[in-house]
Amino acid sequence: MEDTRNLVDKYKGMTNEQVFDELEKMRNTLEIAIENVSHDFNIGTIVRNANSFNAKTVHIIGKKKYNRRGAMCTDKYLEIKYWNNYKDFLEEQRKRGREIVAIENNVPRAKGLVNKRFVQNTTLVFGSESDGISNELLDEADDVRFIESFGSTRSVNVGVAAGIAMYEWARQLVLKG
Repeated sequence: MEDTRNLVDKYKGMTNEQVFDELEKMRNTLEIAIENVSHDFNIGTIVRNANSFNAKTVHIIGKKKYNRRGAMCTDKYLEIKYWNNYKDFLEEQRKRGREIVAIENNVPRAKGLVNKRFVQNTTLVFGSESDGISNELLDEADDVRFIESFGSTRSVNVGVAAGIAMYEWARQLVLKG
């Protein structure tokens, strides 16, 4: 029987658990957090991006249900942790010495992503497109960055933003570019 899952050829024919275990051997230190993203498809897209960059963990703060179709089953190949509130999430991150980098536009504290120098133990935080990341979580973030854009719209879709930010982290620390 042909394996029709959206997998790289070397993982075809493996169980989901075997794929997870193989990815775990070379997992990156990058972690992703999603705070109350309102569109289920965006959460699925961010989870799929996180798998593509072999992120260690995706933290979902607040909302627990999302459209797993958007993730294309990639949620089976990485750890997903759910948090009821941002305080518990931040406490756990601080204990592990993680740098919290919020990706958010339209806030005075934000600086362009182009000049960010990432560290290995980074957690990128993304919020909903309408309300963004909560003020409380933004205040606690170590750094706030926006993605420079050049057209008439002030931002890209949050799923796209997540892919861009993850790539920049990987370019600096995995690809060493």
